[in-house]
Amino acid sequence: MLISQAVSGFASNIYFPALPTIADDLGVSVGLVNLTVTSYLIFQGLAPSFWGPVSDVKGRRVAYGCTFALFLGACVGLAETRNYATLVALRCLQSTGSASTIAIGSGVISDITTREERGGYMGVFQAGLLVPVAVGPVIGGALAGSLGWRSIFWFLAIYCGVFLAFLILLLPETLRSIVGNGSSVPPSLIVNYPLCLYRKYTKINWAVGNISSEPPQKKRVDVTGPFRILVSKGAAPIVVFLAVYYAVWQMSITAMSSLFKSHYGLSDTHIGLTFIANGAGSIIGTLVTGRILDIDYRRAKAKYKSGDEAENTVLTSTALRDFPIEKARLRLVPIFSLLQCVSIAVFGWTINFPRHVHIAVPIISTFVTGWTAVSTQSLVMTYLIDVFPDRSAAASASLNLARCLLAAGGTSFVMPMVNGIGVGWAFTVCVAMQLVALLGAGVQWKCAAKWRGKA
Repeated sequence: MLISQAVSGFASNIYFPALPTIADDLGVSVGLVNLTVTSYLIFQGLAPSFWGPVSDVKGRRVAYGCTFALFLGACVGLAETRNYATLVALRCLQSTGSASTIAIGSGVISDITTREERGGYMGVFQAGLLVPVAVGPVIGGALAGSLGWRSIFWFLAIYCGVFLAFLILLLPETLRSIVGNGSSVPPSLIVNYPLCLYRKYTKINWAVGNISSEPPQKKRVDVTGPFRILVSKGAAPIVVFLAVYYAVWQMSITAMSSLFKSHYGLSDTHIGLTFIANGAGSIIGTLVTGRILDIDYRRAKAKYKSGDEAENTVLTSTALRDFPIEKARLRLVPIFSLLQCVSIAVFGWTINFPRHVHIAVPIISTFVTGWTAVSTQSLVMTYLIDVFPDRSAAASASLNLARCLLAAGGTSFVMPMVNGIGVGWAFTVCVAMQLVALLGAGVQWKCAAKWRGKA
């Protein structure tokens, strides 16, 4: 799963340092090439709304295999593209294949974990996505500077092909409506392999455990599920909040290449190096936040129950509904949100004065932005999986839909806004939007438990 997340992470930002070079090679403006980022984000939002429900019904292996086969074909096409229209179309296809790993992977985490340990697993899971955020632009800048920008997509094609082979050979099916706790035998050989080998050659007693081996009733594919979750009052406030913060983060990342080149005169390779801080902050943030989520959950559970009973008793379905999950998952949201607002403002105003401010200052601000943005995302995604445990991939897809569509609009608008009112004021407007969006998190904290009780 970590490797699958890395594919998605690489695909999203590995070519950021080469955006000006691609524009020159294809004879279009940097603004038009930036629209390939926008188109990628649009399909990154839409595709999981289909693949998430498919994986919740047909299985994780089937969904993974289809999406990565699609991604592989798109990468080969991108490496050979000769015009701008083909570039845009194939980036959309590439996004359709790669972006769904977030929703499918979240479903796998829901399959194999309990609430008590889910935060830590989500932290490690998201680290698989965020390592490429740190090293992807560095690799992309080095490849573009030495072998040309097309080598970036050949690299992705080779990486995906190797992963697809490992997926087919090693990744077992985890969907409980198909395999239960691993003891059920699926009718299809494609789904049964390699789980049949694990049952045969491991010492685990698959027929017993504290989790029932009886699989839930099978469901039909419901592609409207993510949309219904998105507009439900139990999810809408926190989803809108996160979508705004994610969009501002993506706007700052998209603008980095052009701003560092125009203000500080950096090459493609050096531009790639500036992304390390953002990626490092993202990785550290998700790993630390995952641990904090587990600690916060245990504390909230201890207060909800009492003494040793809190440590040893599995909550009943009624108790799970009444459990104050907002206090266990969303406690740190205001802290991370306000820190991100500060870091975005610092980035906008310091990069605006390259003669007076050392380049290290805006780069350090991107470290804080990456840390806080990803930490907030980990909190909200884990929360939604807890609230919608039987539709975990669909819940993740609904979050992905909102944040990516809003980010798509933001990334297409950021450079015109920067050119119109200046870097500092452009990102000040972004901060103002974030402060307003914070009200959504407040509504979720205050009202969500009450809404669940009435459902």
